[in-house]
Amino acid sequence: MLSLSHTDLVQRAQAVRLLVLDVDGVLTDGKLYFLGDGSEAKAFSTLDGQGIKMLMSSGVNVAIITGRTSSIVERRAANLSIKHLVQGREDKRIALDELLSTLQLSYHQVAYLGDDLPDLAPIRCVALGIAVANANSFVRQHAQAVTTLRGGEGAARELCEFIMAAQGTLDAAQNAYL
Repeated sequence: MLSLSHTDLVQRAQAVRLLVLDVDGVLTDGKLYFLGDGSEAKAFSTLDGQGIKMLMSSGVNVAIITGRTSSIVERRAANLSIKHLVQGREDKRIALDELLSTLQLSYHQVAYLGDDLPDLAPIRCVALGIAVANANSFVRQHAQAVTTLRGGEGAARELCEFIMAAQGTLDAAQNAYL
């Protein structure tokens, strides 16, 4: 798990007002399932979904920037009440810049979770650039930290909880379920 013992990462997480997530390989296991009728299927972790909802409830915005375009992703974003969805953009740094302009935020207020080369530029420019455990090795080398969990298996939840712990909101969010 991302550790609160990393003082620099904790300080960076304290300033986060926006978490940006990739989809394939981050919110999913990275496999693409094409069905016989030509449609596509993806599997999302409910653990990630709960973490995203808790993070948004704590006041941190969540956005998705993905290189592919999929109605499934649009549906998942709607299910989680994610308002900022950017699809079909391989130029993720430019897409991030456009999103930050709209939200009037700067890089030091952003965390980004990715897994592959198109995620590298955003990972390197934001305050908290994180790679999932099963990310491409080159991307892992350039990230500030790597989750212990794999994409589609709770990695987004791990980062959400790390941000919330750093901001002092995790205990209240979890205790609300007692």
